[in-house]
Amino acid sequence: MKVIVCENYEAVSKAGADIVEKVVRDNPECTIGLATGSSPVGMYKELSRRCHEEGLDFSKVHSVNLDEYVGLEPTHDQSYRYFMDDNLFNHINIDKANTYVAKGVGDTEANLKEFNAVLDKADIAVQVLGVGPDGHLGFNEPGEVLYDGAHKEVLDESTIDANARFFASRDDVPRYAFTMGMGNIMRARKLLMVVSGDKRDAMTKLLIEDKIDPKCPCTFMRMHRDATVILEKSLADAIGYKY
Repeated sequence: MKVIVCENYEAVSKAGADIVEKVVRDNPECTIGLATGSSPVGMYKELSRRCHEEGLDFSKVHSVNLDEYVGLEPTHDQSYRYFMDDNLFNHINIDKANTYVAKGVGDTEANLKEFNAVLDKADIAVQVLGVGPDGHLGFNEPGEVLYDGAHKEVLDESTIDANARFFASRDDVPRYAFTMGMGNIMRARKLLMVVSGDKRDAMTKLLIEDKIDPKCPCTFMRMHRDATVILEKSLADAIGYKY
């Protein structure tokens, strides 16, 4: 696992964009896996700039997203389809017909069947990841077991707390989400984790300790042959990571 320590969030975002850009330029028809949350926003802005100013071409790229809340329409301003449109897709030359975010409304079983069918066919060149304070990836929450394929996950109270700031009240945060399974994530050719915020516990378990722990799903990244973690110097220093 490669670890890149950057001076600040802007540098983290640019380093992440460098990796995604290389994947796209090497294979303009690739499939990229995308994540939501605050961590990758700066990287998405940088990719949008490079699309407009440096000719980074997304016209033949396909994408698939990690997850989506259950119960939110795609037009809801906290749905992950809305997030992706607002933070990336509306600002690059991607064909939205080639982008996939799981359906959050409608028949649950049909939505999961479709999600898994998309993932079964996808050869994800790079999977972008954030990480929760408790180490969750996508909405794969800490627990005794983790799942291989896409599934409906019950959100932990800590995840609901972390996401409450995006909603009018904590009660408005959905209690369920559809998410890629850990198997889906691990089958991507490359993993790219962009870290921001107070993730000391998760990063300690990933970068300092040596356990692969289902109670901290991000630790599974250490098993991947081509995984990169990008974090700020202040966080690396806080957990005592030597670089």
